[in-house]
Amino acid sequence: MDISLNLPSFLPRLRKEKDKFYIYDLVRRKFIMLTPEEWVRQHFINFLVQEKYSPSLLSIEKGHQINSLAKRTDIVAYDRQGKIFLLIECKAPHIPLNELVFEQIFVYNLTLNAPYIAITNGLQHFYFEKKENLYQELENLPIFN
Repeated sequence: MDISLNLPSFLPRLRKEKDKFYIYDLVRRKFIMLTPEEWVRQHFINFLVQEKYSPSLLSIEKGHQINSLAKRTDIVAYDRQGKIFLLIECKAPHIPLNELVFEQIFVYNLTLNAPYIAITNGLQHFYFEKKENLYQELENLPIFN
């Protein structure tokens, strides 16, 4: 899979087994089946690491509950005190980032309460800061310190 994205390029570790491709996830430390959404997720993880986010403070497909429904977040970045810092929703490049996508992550954040949110399909990226109960759009990825 070689979909061009609006993210820094990197050389992913790929593997092929029985006509299926897998990509190495440095956070989960294993090969994951390669889908368009996984391609975006791995590029975004690489981008986070380049921006000084620690892989050891990232969680992939973290489970949580919303109104007794089991949900999963794509990427969660924690601060050094173990609190959620940034919640990231990844979509495949062909998925438009519309109101439904924004609503999905805002609903997730009702229970997770991250101060920052990112939404990406690898081509477009949106960043928000939550202040009180309002979201303010940011121009860039929040700086991890």
